[in-house]
Amino acid sequence: MVYRFSLSLFAFLIAVSAQAQEGPGLELIMSDPDWIGNAPSESWWSDDGQSIYYLQKRQGEKFNDLYRVAATGGGAERVAPEAEAASSNENRVYNADRTAVAWIQRGDVWLRNLQSGETRQLTRTVGAEARPMFMADGNSLAYVADGRYYLFNPSNGLSRQVTDLKFEKDPDADPAFNTLREQQMRVFETLRREQQRDDAAKENSDARQDQDPSGAPLPIWLGDEYEELNRTLSPSGRFMLVAVKKKGAENGKGGRMPNYVTEDGYLAITDTRTRVGLDEPPAQSMLLVNLEERSFSVVDVSGLPGIDEDPLADLRESAIEWHVEHGAKREEVEKALKAPEQRSIWVMDVEWNAQGTLAAIQLRAGDNKDRWLTTLDPETGELQVQHRLTDPAWINWDYNNYDWMPDGETLWYLSEESGYSHLYTKGVNDRRARQLTEGDFVVREPALSPSGDAFYVVSNRTHPGNYEVYRVAASGGELEQLTSLGGVVAFELSPDGEQLLLSRSYIDRHVDLYVQGAAPGEEATQITDTVSDAYKAIDWVIPEIVEVPSSHVDEPIYTKLYLPKDYTEGESYPAVMFVHGAGYTQNAHMGWPYYFREFMFHTLLANEGYIVIDMDYRASKGYGRDWRTAIYRQMGHPELEDFQDGVAWLVDNYGVDPERVGVYGGSYGGFMTFMALFRDPGLFAAGAALRPVADWMQYNHFYTSNILNTPQVDPEAYQRSSPINYVENLESPLLIAAGMQDDNVFFQDSVLVVQRLIELKKENFEIAIYPLDPHGFVHPESWLDEYRRIYKLMNANLKP
Repeated sequence: MVYRFSLSLFAFLIAVSAQAQEGPGLELIMSDPDWIGNAPSESWWSDDGQSIYYLQKRQGEKFNDLYRVAATGGGAERVAPEAEAASSNENRVYNADRTAVAWIQRGDVWLRNLQSGETRQLTRTVGAEARPMFMADGNSLAYVADGRYYLFNPSNGLSRQVTDLKFEKDPDADPAFNTLREQQMRVFETLRREQQRDDAAKENSDARQDQDPSGAPLPIWLGDEYEELNRTLSPSGRFMLVAVKKKGAENGKGGRMPNYVTEDGYLAITDTRTRVGLDEPPAQSMLLVNLEERSFSVVDVSGLPGIDEDPLADLRESAIEWHVEHGAKREEVEKALKAPEQRSIWVMDVEWNAQGTLAAIQLRAGDNKDRWLTTLDPETGELQVQHRLTDPAWINWDYNNYDWMPDGETLWYLSEESGYSHLYTKGVNDRRARQLTEGDFVVREPALSPSGDAFYVVSNRTHPGNYEVYRVAASGGELEQLTSLGGVVAFELSPDGEQLLLSRSYIDRHVDLYVQGAAPGEEATQITDTVSDAYKAIDWVIPEIVEVPSSHVDEPIYTKLYLPKDYTEGESYPAVMFVHGAGYTQNAHMGWPYYFREFMFHTLLANEGYIVIDMDYRASKGYGRDWRTAIYRQMGHPELEDFQDGVAWLVDNYGVDPERVGVYGGSYGGFMTFMALFRDPGLFAAGAALRPVADWMQYNHFYTSNILNTPQVDPEAYQRSSPINYVENLESPLLIAAGMQDDNVFFQDSVLVVQRLIELKKENFEIAIYPLDPHGFVHPESWLDEYRRIYKLMNANLKP
């Protein structure tokens, strides 16, 4: 066994060495990425700020190991399981004066006194405790177990259940009025006497339990009309906010996905997500529970600005006519499209201030057009709107961070109201917010310093694809650049706020860790180097990020351009366009790409004489609100215009033969490959659509309803945005590749297009199916087969 493994490893290394000289081959590129080296997947500071801990996938396995390295650098050492609690980890929380830290380790709660170093394991269960939180007294610690809050008292070592919420009717509540019962109680003295004794016994029992400090909490009956979504305890311990939906409210009919290749040989069926608009996600409410009085009230949201408006009113009217025109009965459509009396809301999250005197609640409209940041005074139950962000297209699902400043009276938050994500602060009693950052760039990942006097953020201020760490005073002032590493950088502040732990990647290098002082002018020290020598030995083609002029908007289209090493002006070249997935993501950046296999594949193509282009088309991330929302109600249209500009630019500037350009991409990239081949048949000579969306009515609710609303309210948007409606225009050769275990973009989408192609008697297509792979393939053999087919498709149709 060892001998065979050694020969196999030796052969692999010989192959890698040969490819370092000749360029990478498909088998190496699509093999298990362990050969590249495994990057730190999570990292955090030790409690004393002297060391860094990080997780790293073990070679050839599915699990991670924990490593420790000195903050000054040096060799990393693997941490034994019994030593993992020597420091808290990335989910740590501090008390107000930062003298104690708590964290979750392997599902259990741990607590450390940072002055004495005393460490205590508070739980040891088969369950998974979560959400540790210091109370306002700075001493007691709350945590969640089995959905319930528990409170640990360090002085006596006791953990007690905070409350007992019951989503049932109070069995001892006065019964509803009933004439027969009233008569029975009026006539029979014995019944009255027994009822009085039962009531007295219950009252006595409850009083004894309530007054006995060793007793369990009495139940709080919340009625049987609600179903809990989550709960959040006030640090004062006196109140709890509970997000709920109506009991029995469903999200709609889910899908079912078959698996034909199973261990026992029998067909297996997996339940999957619902489709957009088929029973929209139910509205949510907030219950404010007074734990001392054992009472609750429903938080009143009727005062939210715009809550009684209908931003979809015009679309509803036009939708009625569209549905009727296409055969629906008017009275049925009008009933189905009747506007609600009040817009539904979703409770996004809750953050109590450290004192427990105010709760910040972020709410989102069910139609995706509004986000409200509110504060709740638990003593009065009054909800106050601190900030409203409204967008006629949709509210971004990113850049919604917010929290409290140390004073407990001021909020900080991110908002795209200026057109780009920026940082703001606002006192709860102030009329206006203070904007701390501004400009045509994105600010993200804000972190407040331990002292509360400065924010540290990540921003692409110098270039849309270069993300560095910056600092701005909490009181306002200059945005100071702290790092200059190039690429994409993320950070974590050290416990004392004096140092930065940096995760930095570059176009051809995955994430590694650096440490730097948290002030301008400091130098970063690299403390890990996890990229393999085999990978480093290969001469990768590093793309240039270029600005392709747009013929439709003023801003350029940032694009990665891969050129052959022997590129010569005046010669004619074939080209391949790669289309990134998600729509709302960024790939023309300077960091290690999510599409790292494609980066390596593009080196192979460039080495064989192709020019490769990878565009951050309109809809992509990192370029502000207008770029993001350009596709509202018209997915696949602005993007295709950008593709047309990209091809024309290659033809005009790099000698690309317009008859020899191919396109490929996965997920949203597969969708766009469909749209390009079906809507502009002459633009590309061949295309490969991988795990593609064919009909947006088949996709999920949250993503799709943001961009296209729902099929009921906006049928025209779905009609114009779904490739299934344009299949008849296919002329160029098409490869469709899809995993049958895809619970994101269903395999059914590919089947629908194939059926339509068969009906249209098209001949120039093929489909490759992968029975065991989900949306993101997990088997190297499937990756190889898929990309070998793409490679052959391009060579067959683009090479002279």
